Amino acid sequence: MSKYILSAKARQELRDIRDYIARDDFEAATRWIFKLRDAIRMLARNPKAGHSRKDLTDKPVRFWPVGRYVIIYEIQQDSVVILAVTQGARYIPSYLRSRP
Repeated sequence: MSKYILSAKARQELRDIRDYIARDDFEAATRWIFKLRDAIRMLARNPKAGHSRKDLTDKPVRFWPVGRYVIIYEIQQDSVVILAVTQGARYIPSYLRSRP
């Protein structure tokens, strides 16, 4: 498997992360987006690299930390679907409950 799909929400979160960091340092924003995109591509190649967190959610999602961020994704038959890219410090259970 090496295919990934970015949900509309994850795509927006990546833009928000880039824009937030770029306010202070455009080059740092670019580096973070490259790091996150590299991690997403790695997850597409190795979908079981992430871990499930039954203590955070009973949804069939997996988590992969990248610095201060966490990528939340699910494995489908032929692809990895990136559901969210968010701050790891966020309270993940309520964050996930607020999403459709």
